Amino acid sequence: MKTKINLNTWSRREYYNFFGSYDDPYFGVVVNVDCTKAYNYCKKNTVSFFLYYTYQSIKALNMVENFRYRIIDDEVWLFDRVHASPVIAREDHTFGFATFEYTGDFGSFKAIAEKQIAEVQTYTGLSVGERPRMIDVVHYTTLPWFSFTGFKHEKNIRHFESIPKLAFGKFFESDGKLMMPHSINANHGLVDAYHIAKYLEFFQESLDKN
Repeated sequence: MKTKINLNTWSRREYYNFFGSYDDPYFGVVVNVDCTKAYNYCKKNTVSFFLYYTYQSIKALNMVENFRYRIIDDEVWLFDRVHASPVIAREDHTFGFATFEYTGDFGSFKAIAEKQIAEVQTYTGLSVGERPRMIDVVHYTTLPWFSFTGFKHEKNIRHFESIPKLAFGKFFESDGKLMMPHSINANHGLVDAYHIAKYLEFFQESLDKN
């Protein structure tokens, strides 16, 4: 479900129009998140760390309204919920796209994700399918081979791109903690640094709860 935003009364109207005039309205940050407790929980309970932090991330994003705004035909819509659309690696070092429905609880999310991952392993190439037409998603990519301090995503800025794009890198140890680089990119007409800060607050709380 989605609700159309009245641009005439919307508090972000000026920001939307201003940044919407840019060739590339996206901005981004890279931070390190503390994944110590989350990683230890996953190891102890034989849970996929990748699925666990992806779930905690999409849950946190859904808690911040601005990450659920999307632009459709130069109009802004607010979705009730958005889903994770990650890149899935294969053993032959290629990858495919998947969509993990956000269901509100990790158990059902995990079941859907595992089915999607298994499906990606059965074919070659991207198998884009419905993915380009899905807008109620967040694009995820994971780079388990190295950490990073900067990250740039591809964007289709000619077509009112508005989907947030997130990336995770290889975690590293610092002062006895496991830290994971995390990149967040979003359309500045819809999202500000404050909203990224709220997302990171909710995300860190979820990672620390176990």
